[in-house]
Amino acid sequence: MSEAVADLGYSKSELMIAASARQLGGVSNCFVGVGLPNIVCNLAQRTVAPALQLVYESGAYGARPERLPLSIGDPTLATGSTAVTSMFELFAFYLQAGLIDVAFLGGAQIDRHGNLNTTVIGDYQHPKVRLPGSGGACEIAIHARQILVIMRQATRSFVERLDFRTSPGHSGDPAHDAARGWHGSGPTSVVTDLATYTFDDATGEMVMRTTHPGVTVDDVRANMGWDP
Repeated sequence: MSEAVADLGYSKSELMIAASARQLGGVSNCFVGVGLPNIVCNLAQRTVAPALQLVYESGAYGARPERLPLSIGDPTLATGSTAVTSMFELFAFYLQAGLIDVAFLGGAQIDRHGNLNTTVIGDYQHPKVRLPGSGGACEIAIHARQILVIMRQATRSFVERLDFRTSPGHSGDPAHDAARGWHGSGPTSVVTDLATYTFDDATGEMVMRTTHPGVTVDDVRANMGWDP
């Protein structure tokens, strides 16, 4: 990556947040998640998507927090929200009913078809690293209408083959994907600290859309585990 990035006055994380927030313009509701997606969605609600309904897996629907929530259980999510329900009801009657427009996911590994690994690095029975696991990520990947992925890019994270598939993406066969009968269309966008990506309708493969300021195509290629 060019050193010019260091002179732009913002961090890589801030760049990822801003680029992701722009993609929420016009979106009705979003399943938020933790970490960077939490910041992304709150930024979008205050800028490009003022009517955005924030949905947190703790049970808050239509949250309008006055400050940045510290976690999915932060009390500020309840104040002024459209509804506060149980986690079970949120997943059963909103997510699994196909009523979530957009959801954010991340992972330790992603492949060219947007499949994600948040379970283990290495062999499952004898892993090098045991990761947090699926949580609700697999259900989110299947049932949310669109999936936006936000994660840092490196050869160890953008891999040819996952060590474990936690959350399914595209199969590479559009007819097969359509026959699965899921509410969701699979991953639609990926934002990293180097570039943004969409997915080809015919192949289901990740396609670079833009590079960030100071980043070259060679930088992107050098941080992928496959030949794009």
